[in-house]
Amino acid sequence: MEFKRTSGKNEDFIENCRLLDLDLDRRVGKAIKRDKYKQYNQLDKVQEAIVVYQGGQPIGGGAIRRYDDKTAELKRVFVRPEFQGQGVGSRLVSLLMDWAAELGYHRMILETGELLAESCAVYKKLGFQVIPNYGPYVDMPESLCMGRDLEEPQPAGET
Repeated sequence: MEFKRTSGKNEDFIENCRLLDLDLDRRVGKAIKRDKYKQYNQLDKVQEAIVVYQGGQPIGGGAIRRYDDKTAELKRVFVRPEFQGQGVGSRLVSLLMDWAAELGYHRMILETGELLAESCAVYKKLGFQVIPNYGPYVDMPESLCMGRDLEEPQPAGET
């Protein structure tokens, strides 16, 4: 399995985001109106993304985006259903946290929803805790925001 650093302009990342949107429409589209989220998920501001490949085929991806000088926001994380439950998402999010720390961020935040129980479980396992809804999600009761402090990255060769 390969985890490739790229940007929001990567075609495989863009396709993964399209599949994420289809999955969200299927899973929660009837419960919440998702159109209001589109403006917060634009890929033109994504400079740091990771695409996951298995046998040369993209199977997942995710990104980080600057929220403020000290905080990165986790965005657009999705692993294709046939690869879920195998630790791919946890590894992907861990690598995105490491990258954010390398870039000098001290904290990571994210927005998800209680209806996405599997995602919430992954984030909790990785140390994220529920925080008050932030920024554009303050008045969206169906949103669940989480955050955690980032550890300083280890210099290469040290553990």
